[in-house]
Amino acid sequence: MDEEFLINIVIAGKKYPLTIKRHEEELARAAADQINSKILQYRQHFAVEVDTKDLLAMVAFQLSMHNLELEKRNDTNPFTDKIQELTTELEGYLKK
Repeated sequence: MDEEFLINIVIAGKKYPLTIKRHEEELARAAADQINSKILQYRQHFAVEVDTKDLLAMVAFQLSMHNLELEKRNDTNPFTDKIQELTTELEGYLKK
């Protein structure tokens, strides 16, 4: 049984309680660390003080772009369609 439990993660200096499954803890903590790391990178990039909300928006945008790239790269529909086409063609030859 994969019980749920409460953890606290800190993002941009604010603590958030999360109820997660035990096997998700490492991933949740790594996600929070990744967000905080990217916030720090953006904060260091700008010469002026940038509002935390703006930094979070930039991080969300960057991570969303990366996620969409991965989804596009992992789209198996063209391969599945081609396999179906070849299967149909082979079945046609076998019936002759």
